[in-house]
Amino acid sequence: MLDPSRIREIADELFAADRDRTTVPLLTARNPGMGVADAYAVQAEWARRRQGAGARLVGRKIGLTSKVMQVATGITEPDYGVIFDDMVVESGSTIEFDRFSNVRIEVELAFVLGAPLDGPHTTIFDVLRATEYVVPALEVLNSHIALEGRTIVDTISDNAAMGAMVVGGRPVKVDDVDLRWVGALLSRNETIEESGVAGAVLGHPAMGVAWLANKLAQHGQSLGAGEIVLAGSFTRPMWVERGDTVHADYRDLGSISCRFA
Repeated sequence: MLDPSRIREIADELFAADRDRTTVPLLTARNPGMGVADAYAVQAEWARRRQGAGARLVGRKIGLTSKVMQVATGITEPDYGVIFDDMVVESGSTIEFDRFSNVRIEVELAFVLGAPLDGPHTTIFDVLRATEYVVPALEVLNSHIALEGRTIVDTISDNAAMGAMVVGGRPVKVDDVDLRWVGALLSRNETIEESGVAGAVLGHPAMGVAWLANKLAQHGQSLGAGEIVLAGSFTRPMWVERGDTVHADYRDLGSISCRFA
């Protein structure tokens, strides 16, 4: 493990990068031997700073759960981050582009929990029982660390690159549809850029939530009733520039749109 004082220094660096909309050099290149446990310690320290500044924890995000995302990033295991209240945006919103250091969009499903989930032996059936409803969501990725050469350690430290989430469409109960076959078409400026189905997330998007509950248990944490869980992307990340309009069509589950200005 890194020295606790170094973990605090890195958290301060990332907190400042978030505030100033900048990026910092690779953490792993500057901290030889830094591991996954160090990265989650940095993330937790950064989250405490956000909460100290008034942000409220409302959920968690899971990243790198699909093969397409692992290939796109060169990272071969899932990770997770936290979601704060000021990261949640309604469909149809105009989002300030300068709020982020960089912007990429992913297509996901969000699970809203009606009951808590405690690992370490959470199964897909536990997740389905605990879920109040599932709703379409877009994740806005925002990296505060140089993208080239990143490892999972860099990504985890940076709150798994969580910038914001856009929620919309039609909420559904888990037994109303076959969640594996929920598909979406992702468009930028009326041109389809990406498409996919939710089964690309570990075979079933609820598997990502089970993974998260079990992973959190290793850190003495759990998922609470009312929390939002972004279950992982089933498309590659799509780059977005200022002025772009983004639209995701989930067919029977409705659509989500937003504009970056």
